[in-house]
Amino acid sequence: MQNQEIVKIIENLKGRRDYEEKRASKLGFASLYEYFEDKIAKKQKALEEEQKELEAAKADNQPKAVKKSCGCC
Repeated sequence: MQNQEIVKIIENLKGRRDYEEKRASKLGFASLYEYFEDKIAKKQKALEEEQKELEAAKADNQPKAVKKSCGCC
């Protein structure tokens, strides 16, 4: 089953199709579909990594509760 998003991307290449086909073959992909499938997967992975980094940064920036040793304050 083909991903409709990839099919639409390939249909809308127009003048860039030759360029993308050459690039795909140079990188070792058997078809233009596989090339765009890999390209989308890499973008998705990069977004997930960025999201994890943002969540980690937010967790580090949150102030921690200060524990006081005496009950007078």
